[in-house]
Amino acid sequence: MLIGGLQKLTLIDYPGKVACTIFTIGCNFRCPFCYSGELVLPEKILQQERIPETELFNFLEERQGLLDGCVICGGEPTFHQDLPEFIAKIKKLGYAVKLDTNGSNPKILKDLIEDKLLDYVAMDIKSSKEKYLFYSGEKAILQDIEESVAQLKKNEVGFEFRTTMAPGITKEDIVTVAEWIGAPEVNYFLQEFSGEKEVINPEILKLPTIKKEELQQLVEVIKTKFKKCELR
Repeated sequence: MLIGGLQKLTLIDYPGKVACTIFTIGCNFRCPFCYSGELVLPEKILQQERIPETELFNFLEERQGLLDGCVICGGEPTFHQDLPEFIAKIKKLGYAVKLDTNGSNPKILKDLIEDKLLDYVAMDIKSSKEKYLFYSGEKAILQDIEESVAQLKKNEVGFEFRTTMAPGITKEDIVTVAEWIGAPEVNYFLQEFSGEKEVINPEILKLPTIKKEELQQLVEVIKTKFKKCELR
């Protein structure tokens, strides 16, 4: 596994757990609003420091009993063929595993769930179906995204959907998303966009961003379609 970063303690990234966050290198999307270019863009990846697996697992062994879980994010973790073996090694140490994914690899997601390698999944919903190509950097295959959504809605593992309210995403887009993914078993979170970090495509910063007060109002409009819906 190519590991580009390790946050040794997080109290917010894994619901209900004291966890660490593992950042994998490489991604098949090029979301214009992404601020993790060092894990996504080949020219920046070359400069990114890497953490050897042995170093990571030494850390996890030392933290047994102190940490409850591991969050695996990226980049895009399912970009890596050795992800199942990597997660299995973490599970053997007694950790719960949360996967953060863009949902572009439904087969890998399905296999991980069926093999009981995941305890929780957070899947990004980039935007409405009509704008998905733009917000994935022209990389998403919508059928794959829809398959991953359907897989998670089987409710075989704890999960949530989330949308970062990037510039250009409208209230109408989110209402459309709610119609698409909404169900009584679904938790859905809107995440505020931070314009203070460098993004992959700075041109997107020219598009309008919805204010926090309006986002809170939007949550009130769509929350009846979900088990839980909040602004983060």
